[in-house]
Amino acid sequence: MTEMTAPLVDDRRTMRNVAVLVASQGLMGAQMPVVFVLGGLAGQMLAPSPLYATAPISVIVLVSMFSAPVLSLLMGKFGRRAGFLTGVIAGGIGAALSVVALYQASFALLIAGHALTGIYMSAQGFYRFAATDTASEALRPRAISWVMAGGLISAILGPEVVKLFGGALAPIPFAGAYLAVVAINALGVILLLFLDAPRPPQRAPGASTGRPLRVILTQPRVYTAILCAMVSYALMNLMMTSTPLAVVGCGFGTGDAANVVKYHVLAMFGPSFFTGSLIARFGAEKIVAIGLALLGAAGLVALSGVALGQFYGALILLGLGWNFGFIGATAMLTSAHTAEERAKVQGLNDFLVFGLVTVASFSSGLLMNGVGAGDVLLGWHAVNYAMIPFLAIAGGVLIAYMIRTRLSARAAS
Repeated sequence: MTEMTAPLVDDRRTMRNVAVLVASQGLMGAQMPVVFVLGGLAGQMLAPSPLYATAPISVIVLVSMFSAPVLSLLMGKFGRRAGFLTGVIAGGIGAALSVVALYQASFALLIAGHALTGIYMSAQGFYRFAATDTASEALRPRAISWVMAGGLISAILGPEVVKLFGGALAPIPFAGAYLAVVAINALGVILLLFLDAPRPPQRAPGASTGRPLRVILTQPRVYTAILCAMVSYALMNLMMTSTPLAVVGCGFGTGDAANVVKYHVLAMFGPSFFTGSLIARFGAEKIVAIGLALLGAAGLVALSGVALGQFYGALILLGLGWNFGFIGATAMLTSAHTAEERAKVQGLNDFLVFGLVTVASFSSGLLMNGVGAGDVLLGWHAVNYAMIPFLAIAGGVLIAYMIRTRLSARAAS
């Protein structure tokens, strides 16, 4: 339960920390399905206009974007645990504010509560990086994927929280589920005390911090990894944010929307048990390429109809695509910078990832309720057509990088 003063390669220590991070991902991560299912529905209930229905979800990723570099620097100075505790405390306060917002019918308070949840979401994003801090190079992809696999617990727990506690404080809808999130974060504080993460070494005056960011970002592996992570996460969020509105708008119940999201999150994290092994065997680039293809397939299934089975199929493919695309891109990035460069590169990566996710999240509500103008089918189609240019750009850059790498390898041999 202590943090050492310098990072070192210790796979036994890594595995102990992975166990804590898996449990953290599973327990505290359960709040994310809750807020993504209920944020849009609560927003639609309290917002002054349907155009702002998904604003609570959008503000989560907006705050995540700006929190990422701040939390990265905080962890770079004081250690991972400090950043993670900041996240769970913010998540608990945010959920409590959301309860108050529902009782007072205050859209502004709902936005404020979800903004604090954004700090938690940003902190959770660093769990995958924390898994590699003391890992050997061979263990890193597996450590990342094992931590991400903890999302299976959250995939099961989160929707059940919605169903079990959503009406617990009737007649105020959803308030009970948000109150349960407060309890989840309180337990998370205790859990994180067992994280034995290394405290970063204090840099001597004048010591190098590695290459400047402008130089790092010119490296093809770095910008390809960041772009693919951005697109994988943003497109997943674009479709997922609109899904509860589309499911309910097509005549299905809130429980159906929660179940669709449940299987989506299962698909997001389930493959993580073997994604790391696939990366080790076939290379991160090929796994990212498969992820982008699966995201495209999700859009095609969504465009094929709005039966409940098609919602399930599209969201399951979406989850699989995110898993391969995002974990693969993370593995690419962790192999492209030094330990001295870690804080600034990882902070910038998540700033850019959540920046595009923010755009996608705001766009999701506008496409559903703006372009759709009340027509659920038209809005749902607009959401899925919007995926095409981003997939084309990311796929093109990835293919160019893979060709360049293969040609360089041939020239070297």
